[in-house]
Amino acid sequence: MKSLATRRFGYGRFWLIGMLAFGIAATSVGEALAKDSLIKRSQYLMGTLVFVTGVAQDEETAKTAVTQGLAEIRRIEQLMSTWIPTSELSKVNAAAGKHSVPVSLENMEVLKASLRMAQLTEGGFNIAVGPAVTAWNVSQEGRIPSLAELDAVRPFIALDNVVLDEAASTVFLNRAGMQIDVGGIGKGYAADLVVEVMKKAGATAGVVALSGDIKTFGRMPDQERFVFGIQHPRKEQGEVLGRIELENEAVSTAGDYQRFIMKDGIRYHHILDPTTLQPARGCQSVTIIAKDGVMADGLDTGIFVMGSEKGMALIESLPDVEGVIVDQHGKIRVSSGLRSRLMLASQSSENKNGEHNN
Repeated sequence: MKSLATRRFGYGRFWLIGMLAFGIAATSVGEALAKDSLIKRSQYLMGTLVFVTGVAQDEETAKTAVTQGLAEIRRIEQLMSTWIPTSELSKVNAAAGKHSVPVSLENMEVLKASLRMAQLTEGGFNIAVGPAVTAWNVSQEGRIPSLAELDAVRPFIALDNVVLDEAASTVFLNRAGMQIDVGGIGKGYAADLVVEVMKKAGATAGVVALSGDIKTFGRMPDQERFVFGIQHPRKEQGEVLGRIELENEAVSTAGDYQRFIMKDGIRYHHILDPTTLQPARGCQSVTIIAKDGVMADGLDTGIFVMGSEKGMALIESLPDVEGVIVDQHGKIRVSSGLRSRLMLASQSSENKNGEHNN
């Protein structure tokens, strides 16, 4: 769902990641590494350049944790990627309207989480919207489909045609031609699994960054928390809206500024409203902070579609979930639990509701 520029990563105190930036508060890395070892590696997996950072008491343990973390991402990719014909979800799509397909525990879990996200966001998050996304083709040359084209794919979008049989561990798509894709939640789910793998390997802290979906655990060798900067949706890439420290939390951002085309002064982007099959217009960006990556990753897109008012109400209703929403007019809304933690680049015009003029 989110693209990534390799040049935007570094091995210093500040790293830029897709729609997010993260770094470490300024202390001496050399002094810190005298106590603990930090290893950072990257690979191209799940359609993007991923970075895994591990901290451990010795270099060998840190290396092992990072290596096993990357291997876990590769394993999940083989199960879930619809770009891999042999993956379980590719087989589910190929069997649409024909028969059910057995799937792993991981795929069953991520599909269940996807349907929960759809309910929470009033249908804003939808893993079956792929045919409409293909019609728009915003991620490639970009085109504006006709209403007739969108009406033709509308029957394939309904999530009630996705049948999960937990007892048999199978998935069936009722309608031939349907396609499901967990790209909007799978990276967050993978990050959760990778953190557990790294902990078991002996890592005491780390960051798993799959494009704009990031999970942290522990602290850096200097005991500083991880510092993240939220990308400003209407300024040059790398310019942040604000910064926040995270510890044992996940963060994910959905925005209309990564994959889009401009036509007659109108921005057409890749985040579609499953009801209208048009680009959602209520927000410029949504950043979610949660304990679990699967929650952060699934909510950001769904809330983007819901719009700022309903979206913030949902954030406030959920435990261990915080968020920053930039609405279509550039107004910044910050959830109540985040206002004391978020340092905005511009603190002007704040009101009692945590709103700012951007």
